[in-house]
Amino acid sequence: MNSPFQKLLDAKTIQPLILYALVFLVFSVAVGDRCTAGEPRDAVHPGYRILRTKAYLPPDFDDTVFDELWKQWPPELRVRAAAATPDRRREMLFTEYGLMPSPDDFGNGKALGYVDDGRGGWVMNCLTCHAGQVAGQVILGLPNSHLALQTLVEDVRATKIQMQKPLSHMDLGSLAMPLGTTNGTTNAVMFGVALEALRDDDLNVHLTNPQPVMQHHDMDAPPWWHLRKKKWIYADGFVAKSHRALMQFMLIPRNDAKTFKSWEEDYRKILSWIETIQPPKYPFEIDDQLAEQGRGIFEATCSECHGTYGEDWTYPERIVDIDKLGTDPLRLQSLSPAYRRKYGRGWLADYDPTRVREHPGGYVAPPLDGIWATAPYFHNGSVPTLWHVLHPDQRPTVWRRSVDGYDKTRVGLEIVEFPKLPDDVKTPRSARAFFNTRVTGKNAAGHRFPETLTESERNAVLEYLKTL
Repeated sequence: MNSPFQKLLDAKTIQPLILYALVFLVFSVAVGDRCTAGEPRDAVHPGYRILRTKAYLPPDFDDTVFDELWKQWPPELRVRAAAATPDRRREMLFTEYGLMPSPDDFGNGKALGYVDDGRGGWVMNCLTCHAGQVAGQVILGLPNSHLALQTLVEDVRATKIQMQKPLSHMDLGSLAMPLGTTNGTTNAVMFGVALEALRDDDLNVHLTNPQPVMQHHDMDAPPWWHLRKKKWIYADGFVAKSHRALMQFMLIPRNDAKTFKSWEEDYRKILSWIETIQPPKYPFEIDDQLAEQGRGIFEATCSECHGTYGEDWTYPERIVDIDKLGTDPLRLQSLSPAYRRKYGRGWLADYDPTRVREHPGGYVAPPLDGIWATAPYFHNGSVPTLWHVLHPDQRPTVWRRSVDGYDKTRVGLEIVEFPKLPDDVKTPRSARAFFNTRVTGKNAAGHRFPETLTESERNAVLEYLKTL
């Protein structure tokens, strides 16, 4: 590798440059309107229009790079792509990286999670992680359980080097920090920690600030429609809800404090938009009689934490102690009290320490609206179906999902189960297609509360959950 690439990848150069890579989607619990193709742009919510058209970050790659990514694929897949028509090859590109097609005319043909910079560039936004597909339907606000971000960035970097194009913040940052070790999850929390470490309380940039100790771990993105019921956000409920809390993904050093704060009004509109989002309805048949039985059981055993549903819904927003809950603790442990205190002193928290919980002690029991669509479950995405949530001892050790299948019986992802990672999985790329609960931070244990129910009661609750 010669000249500009040798210099770009020099160890002394990477340290400051990786900070630009910790850029995307972090803590962005942004939003979704059902804007459809042909609908007038001025008819959609302004928050959606802003997110789909305004570039807050530099582009990750351009059209010429994207169209060549298939040449980095494994041999068998590469052969099929070479023989495909351009339109079919583009569909294959979207599928390989878990990118969602746009439901409207924003983006100039780019994936739903990218803004067109007007020069062919693809600028990542919140929708990369917060627009997903279930049962063949793309749903705005649904966590993107297909996203293969680490693989995408690795292929982009290799393609740029072959094309002798300059590397970007994401290309360099992924050399120093994992972006996600399983498709459908990302290391988003640690991106936020790294970016905020470079800022003082007023968001002024200090590139010489030391980086804190990182506890890398993968997270499953939360559904947008949950936010309308919450006063606090994130898996541990440590930050009071506000538009400022949604802005963290833009904290790359090139966005100085003045520029960053000038976008505050945009995010007031985005938060307003978020709070209009409604959960999708279950599209398949429901046994109404069984579901009604399940409602009574649910309200007697589950509503204390998860609330009640219907016209007069309630939601307690309860934090369940980690020792009682028993789910993987790494997400909770990854944010130190010192980090939380610093957050509470700064602009993002309105300089108000009372808007931050320094010691949450556990995870928030989330609302369950639209839960049929939001598999996999738990904060780390370790449980593939609601049936497995209700049967703690039968959760798979290793599993792999199908691309488009939906399990109507167990309610969630259509999967194949394995006792361990298959022996023929030899590369990190191929391993990302599997969820391995033996990996640190990916444990599927805990939430054993359904064990108090009989099998018939669990079946009734499972049917009821389809109706939420």
